[in-house]
Formats: sequence, structure tokens, C-alpha cells
Amino acid sequence: MLRVNDQERSALPRVGVVGLGAMGLGMARSLRSAGYEVGVHDLRSDVAAEFAREGGTAFPTPGELAATVDVLVGVVVNSAQTEQLLFGDGGAAERLRPGTVFVMCSTVDPAMSVELEGRLAESGVLYLDAPVSGGAARAASGELTMMTSGSPQAYAVAGPVLDAMSATVHRLGASAGLGSKVKAVNQLLAGVHIAAAAEAMALGIKAGIPPETLYEVITHSAGNSWMFENRMAHVLAGDYTPRSAVDIFVKDLGIVLDSARLERFPLPLAATAHQMFLQAAASGLGGEDDSAVIKMFPGIDLPKPEDD
Repeated sequence: MLRVNDQERSALPRVGVVGLGAMGLGMARSLRSAGYEVGVHDLRSDVAAEFAREGGTAFPTPGELAATVDVLVGVVVNSAQTEQLLFGDGGAAERLRPGTVFVMCSTVDPAMSVELEGRLAESGVLYLDAPVSGGAARAASGELTMMTSGSPQAYAVAGPVLDAMSATVHRLGASAGLGSKVKAVNQLLAGVHIAAAAEAMALGIKAGIPPETLYEVITHSAGNSWMFENRMAHVLAGDYTPRSAVDIFVKDLGIVLDSARLERFPLPLAATAHQMFLQAAASGLGGEDDSAVIKMFPGIDLPKPEDD
């Protein structure tokens, strides 16, 4: 790892990260590894305190963090949490100085992203629509894919911060909304692929094919997908620890369908996948890994963890 001297460090923008879940914590750590001084806030004060012990700084509210930074990165779960971190009690919006940048990395309705850009612009705050993809491991290694859009002024301030968190930063346009639209298409594919992978594995198990054998064959055949290879490995291990939860795809595919409805555009596969995740969530699986959607299929004996 390259060491950053004090002069170089002082020239870097000051960065804050709100939301230290699987993605946000990795992003904060990759920023610190790149030489940035990183402040954080999370509703779980123990998680923020642990990051502070690693070399960052924890703040009790988003507003107190916002007052200290040039770039504030929001990595919360949904639109309601984004609204709260910016405009709720102790929120960041009123403490961000003119010319600072809010980088919105959550998956939200594109229309909301456009609205946020406008609301923050009223106080001179710049905005980047910047949802991410890649998972927790790539977040921790600074190798995410970012789907971004925003003004040249916002990129001028926050561009190096984006590069420090990502392997690829797609610059999709000069205003908010485009990044979130591309992320919606990505989530359509991700959700449909997970649902299809679960259905295929469930069928194989029902037909009496050992799941390990099916996994080996499919991952070396034309029917493979990144989601089959990644998520069905969780099924084989009997490990439904949530890297990305069932509830996430209930939300994200809901955003996809709502956006398409405004365009009067049919999405039959996305709608079916959404119903599968809804059924899994209604069965009490919402907090489990999204591969747990396979549990909705009846009459199959799924692999158990090795220590069972």
C-alpha cells in the first residue's frame, strides 16, 4: 500500500460516510486505505466506534459529520433513510457548506434522485447520483462499479473520492436520475437472475440431482450466470447470512416496476421475480440472504451447514 504524506493528505478532500452496512463499511475502509481522512456516522454507534478505533472519526449525527467534510457519501438502505439523513433531526443538509458534494449511493426511485439534486441546490450543495454495484468484498477492496450522473462541478470535487472507492466509475450524464435509472436496469437483471438460479437449482434437487453436481455442471455450461455461481454457492453451504437480503430485492424490484409503470412499459419477468421475493419475505425470510428465495419451493431437501 502506498503511504500518503501529510502534505498529500491535506490536499485531499475531507470525506464523510453515512451508513456502515456491508457496503458502506467497505467503502469507508477503502477510502481510508487510499489516504483519506474519513469521518463516519451510523445508527449503530458501536459500529461507528469500531471504525474510529481503526483510524477514522465517528460522529453522533449526520449533521455534525456534514459540517466537517467536502464530500459526504450516503450509503443507507432506501429512500426513507436517505431523506432522514439529509433532512431529519440532526440531518446533514443544513450543515453542508455551499460547494460541498453529497454522493447518493443508495438504490432509490430516479425521480427522487432528481428531487434531491434540486433541494440541495437551493443551498448551494452539489449532488451526484451514484448508486453502486459489486458487493461487500469489492467495496472493501475499492473495486466497485459506480453508475453516476451529475454536474461537472460536482465531479470536480468528488471525482477522486469516487475513483478511490471504485474500479469503474461510469459518468452517464450531467444531471441526477441517469445513474439511478441504470442501477434500476442492473437490479432488474440481478433480481431475475437470482430468482431464475433458485428455480433451476430447486428443480434439479427435486429431480434427484445432487446439488453439488448440478452446480459443477451449470457453472461450466452456457446456462451459467454470475448470480447462479455466486448465490447458489450460498445454498450449497446452507449459509443464508445476508450479504444482500431478500428484503432488498422486494424494495429494488418494486422500484423497477414503479419506474416502468410510469413509462407504461411491461416487465413480466421482473414482476414474477418480485412476487417470488415477496412470497419469501411473507414467509419470514426477508432478513436472510437473497438466495433464500429458493426456500419458497416446496418438497425439496436443501443442503445444510456442515456443522449441523
